[in-house]
Amino acid sequence: MQKEILIAGFGGQGVLFAGQVLAYAAMDLGREVTWIPSYGPEMRGGTANCTVVIADEEIGSPLVENPPAAILLNLPSYDKYEPLMQKGGVLVVNASMVDRGPKRADIITICVAANEIAEEIGDRKLTNMVAVGALLACLPEISLGALKAALKNHLPERHHKLLPSNYAALQRGYETALEQTGIAAGTGIR
Repeated sequence: MQKEILIAGFGGQGVLFAGQVLAYAAMDLGREVTWIPSYGPEMRGGTANCTVVIADEEIGSPLVENPPAAILLNLPSYDKYEPLMQKGGVLVVNASMVDRGPKRADIITICVAANEIAEEIGDRKLTNMVAVGALLACLPEISLGALKAALKNHLPERHHKLLPSNYAALQRGYETALEQTGIAAGTGIR
């Protein structure tokens, strides 16, 4: 098994952190993992993306050209990466920042109003965790419980007060994706 995941958006949306948490969760499950960040020189508002590769065996290359799974948090990322998605792949789109529907019918597109959901929970910074939760509904390699454990195990102790809101964001994203796809919880899409 090898699964490549691309996460892209603006700097400041938590793109790199979302990738790190997925990588930590997979690593904690005993999988081989790579996490490669890429970002522009701007602190906020520039481009940011990262790739995560999860495998049962040694990973030959961390490069991802046609991802089978992606989280795209803004319209420029959607325009750039939707055409590159692997046929049959799963694409989570932040509908709060994307004003168009999918152009492809050969991939599963899950549109989640991640910004609004994060604001309902109480912190717009949770947008990334809403989107990660949505992806987990279609990613059988990492369970919601494994990702929650990774947050707890790898966040510095001083940030543990943020765990309940992060868990709520993950749960809301997960439930939203299940509603859209109609899949049974925990089964994912392979």
